Parts: sequence; structure tokens; C-alpha cells
Amino acid sequence: MQIIITGATSFVGAALTRELLRRGHTVTAVVRPLSMKLDAVIRGNEQALDEKRLFVVANDLSQPGRLPEKIPDGGDVFCHLGWGGSGSGARNDRALQEQNLADSLSTLRVASLLGCSRFLFTGSQAEYGFHTGTMTEESECRPRSLYGEAKLAMKKHGAAFSKALGITYLHARIFSAYGPGDHAWTLVAGCLDAFLNDKEIGLGACTQLWNYLYIDDLAKALCALIETPQERIGELSDPVFNVAGAETKPLREFVEEIHTLCGGRGTCRFGERAENAEGAVNLIPSIEKITRVTGWRPETDFKSGISRMIGLTNVK
Repeated sequence: MQIIITGATSFVGAALTRELLRRGHTVTAVVRPLSMKLDAVIRGNEQALDEKRLFVVANDLSQPGRLPEKIPDGGDVFCHLGWGGSGSGARNDRALQEQNLADSLSTLRVASLLGCSRFLFTGSQAEYGFHTGTMTEESECRPRSLYGEAKLAMKKHGAAFSKALGITYLHARIFSAYGPGDHAWTLVAGCLDAFLNDKEIGLGACTQLWNYLYIDDLAKALCALIETPQERIGELSDPVFNVAGAETKPLREFVEEIHTLCGGRGTCRFGERAENAEGAVNLIPSIEKITRVTGWRPETDFKSGISRMIGLTNVK
């Protein structure tokens, strides 16, 4: 299939690009003009570039209307991963999040013009807000940030707009992903840096229930949504899918597991940092729906994922 991806240089976008190419698809990676992160898409995919299975197109997220002239052959599936201001500091920037929503709806229209029959949008755990029980796709959404509100609004308006356009809309609610290539400011990356270098790190209380998904498993989940036959997708009344790991436990236990895998080096001080924009929410996701519809399930447990990251750090 011909797959178009915005946000292709992001943590998730780069992983999805790799997995799609590995499966034999052709990928058009849409990147920001003068992007400083092109290497995230190109490194390791040089053969696909030579074989003309990977194309890189520069285009700003705010100007999706220019894509038809830059991608004249169109595509089969459009994966919209591009979104500005996902970091905690920008999650309550109203103007930015409203612009993200408007740009995403415009991108959906352009995907239809490009001949795509399926539009995959990456939503967020932030759409749910605070819960004390299992989060299924039917759970009430009570977002606690403007970022979560905007992602939820895209689900509502995107699903309705897609029906009018005659394109299948899929909304992947991604929970906490980790793995090589993630931002240095994440909890996992910060702990690894501190513990492997025998330093101290201050964290929040870490008492909330949490869930982690290894990045390669996340990429495979999105591929499953892309590749699942239309007859299985089309019969669904709701296009939302939780994409998460198989293990949920107190966040502190994940931190302690990282500490153990790092040989017990370094020190962690709990209760020193303020919570992020959403506060100390619990993550208790159900992945029954995506498993039932696509057959996907996580393959990498947390210990294995962290061990891989430590191995890559030691190679450096």
C-alpha cells in the first residue's frame, strides 16, 4: 500500500515508518520544512530510499492544501501523526491546540482528495482524564487539559466529517510509549540517564496506576489498524481503539524496575516534582477491542524493553 504519514520524524512517526517499510509498504514521509530531525526517518531506511519505497516531502502542518501538488500519485492510507505542542508545557495553550484541531480537519479533507480510503489519527490517553477503573473505548472522556480536549474534539468532528467524505476514520488512543529515540525529558529516559550515570533524580509521588507500551509494539499496532480488512473495520460503530501495553501497576514499581535493571546505581527521590498538565491521572487501559478486531497484542514486556534500551546505551 501507499502510506502517507505526517509527523514522520516524531518518536512514533519514525517507528511507524520503519515498520511499514519492513512490511513492504511504500511510505511518503511528510516533514516540516528545514526539519532538523530528518535523520530519524532516513537512518536505517537508505535502501528503501534507493528502491523508491520511501519518499520525503517537506510541508508545514498548517498548509495541508499544498500536499496534492507535492504528492501527485496520492495514496491509500493517510496517517496523521503531526500535532504541535504535545509536551506538558504547551498542553494548555488554547490557540495552539485549536490550530492543531483545525489543521487536522483540513488534513482529513486533503487525504480524501489524495484518494486515501482510510485516515488514521493518533489520539491520546489525555482524552480520558481521571479514572479509577478500567478505561475502555466506551468510558466517559473527561480531559483535564486543552490538549486532551482538542484530541477528543478531533475524534468527534473527524468521524463525522469522514462519513461525509466517504473515507474510513480510525482514532488510535495511544497510552504511554517508551523506547529508543524517545524525548530525553520523559520519565523512562530521565531515569535511565540518572541510574546508568549514578546520579540522583527527583520525581513526583508516582503512586498512580500506569501502563507502558514499547515503541516497536506501538508501531505494529498502528500497522494492524492500517492493514485490517475493511469488512472488519467497516462494521464498527465507534472508530476508537486503545493502544496500550498489557501490564498496569503503580508507576513507582516501573521506576524501581528500571533502577534494578540499571544495577541499583543512582538515587530516586519521590515526591519532589509537580505533576504534569493533566495531574496524577491513572492509566488502566483495556486493549480487548484492538486485539479482537485486528489480532494485535503487545510482544515486549517492560523488563525486555528497558533491557534493550540499556543495551543500546552501552553500545554508544
